[in-house]
Amino acid sequence: MSDSSRTKKTIKNIGFEFFNQILSLFLHFISRNIFIQVLGVEYLGINGLFSDILQMLSLADMGFGTAMVYSFYKPLAEHDSRKIAGLVSYYRKMYMFIAIGISTLGVLLIPFLGVLVNTEKEIPFLVVYYLLNVANTVRTYLFVYKTSLITADQKQYVISKYNAIWSTASIVAQIVVLLLFHNYVIYLTVSVLMGLGNNIHVSRIADNMYPEIHEHGAELTREEKAGMFYNLRSMFIYKLSGVLLNATDNTLISVMIGTVWVGYYSNYEMVLYYLNLFIGITFSSMTASIGNLVVEEGPEKRYQIFESLQVISYVMCGITAPCLFFLMEDFITVWLGPEFVLDRLLLIAIVFNFYLGAVLRPVWSYREATGLYAKIRYVMFCTAVLNIVLSIALGKWIGMAGIVFASALSRLLTYIWYEPYLLFRDFFNRSAVIFYKKIINNVLAALAVCAVCGLFAYHIQVHTWLGLIGKAIVIGSVSCLGMFLFYRKTMGFQILLEKAKHILGIGKEHA
Repeated sequence: MSDSSRTKKTIKNIGFEFFNQILSLFLHFISRNIFIQVLGVEYLGINGLFSDILQMLSLADMGFGTAMVYSFYKPLAEHDSRKIAGLVSYYRKMYMFIAIGISTLGVLLIPFLGVLVNTEKEIPFLVVYYLLNVANTVRTYLFVYKTSLITADQKQYVISKYNAIWSTASIVAQIVVLLLFHNYVIYLTVSVLMGLGNNIHVSRIADNMYPEIHEHGAELTREEKAGMFYNLRSMFIYKLSGVLLNATDNTLISVMIGTVWVGYYSNYEMVLYYLNLFIGITFSSMTASIGNLVVEEGPEKRYQIFESLQVISYVMCGITAPCLFFLMEDFITVWLGPEFVLDRLLLIAIVFNFYLGAVLRPVWSYREATGLYAKIRYVMFCTAVLNIVLSIALGKWIGMAGIVFASALSRLLTYIWYEPYLLFRDFFNRSAVIFYKKIINNVLAALAVCAVCGLFAYHIQVHTWLGLIGKAIVIGSVSCLGMFLFYRKTMGFQILLEKAKHILGIGKEHA
């Protein structure tokens, strides 16, 4: 596949994903506001807690999702319809077992809900709410083996288009239900039914796009299945580590501090979720193209593309981290009220943790595209265990901020330095020292931008949405200018500039 084709598909994927998520973001903020007014912050806390629990239940899929997309790259590049049909048949059976397994585990956790939910007043129908959340999780595993084929074929935009339609319909229906019935059960039921409808619809689209997946008698050989199980074993450890690292904060806050505080923290999490989502769209939309690149190109070309992605990451971090720090509290105040603003130390922990995740996005994209997760699974597991230990210790010492700081510290001490070392050694054939130096430079650049932004931020008082927009323009402009001046002469920026010229028809593409 040519560079031009990969670039065009990537841009198309990013465009559709951005439109989908901007629409979803707008509707979710309205929905969250109505949710708090109608049901209260206690139910918001339950939502956040159940989200953590169900992410842990999702371990039952053993990391099939990532391994599945990765396994499709080569047969798609080689147009091996027999292998594609065999993989789809194999995954269909596996996901049926997974759905049953998650349902069973979900039911087995019911007796422990009283320990996990820590509220001052009793919540009625708690088990019903929980089971509907379990059902919503289980339905995400139905037909996913077909949609993963679309993703691997660099056509995520197809899924994004229909996801946007169904997501919009779901959120609007949930808002109507809250306003008319004030009923959490109906609210959750709408989410389950709309999600299931989305799955079925996109599944049928995949059937039309890839009729070869129904080829009769197409099965994987014993050797191919053995190779799949090796990848899945590695993927399970990797997935377990990711869940323990990312899906335990709300549970620990609920048990150690109180479920209601999960509700307050979930407002910050919602902002972080969408901010990470917008950053993630840029890189996840490229993952399939990177998978194709790794199959067809050599180390030098792989590294050039990585450099351009890393510059995107550095610039995004240098812009979003200062904006997050100087605008988050004002945003929460204008959106929900000053009583929903949490302490400044927690905000520092949030920004620190966010930065460490965002700056490694290109490494993570290459991890997914190259199967590098098989080599870092035990390091990731150490990170996860360290996170639990530090979360409990720091949570007792400094509260919620300590639990969030623990995630950042555990990353710093383990895979943040180890994973780039493996990537550079195995796929770029060069030392990772240059990567570490550039990370340090970016940290210094981001701190310098924060210092300059601080000169303006503390002189701008925000009381209205208009005031918030004005402050955001000032902080955003200063951050953008600072990052442009710092990175305009780098190799990665020049590669991106050449690609932009090529797409616009201004010049020839040299990258």
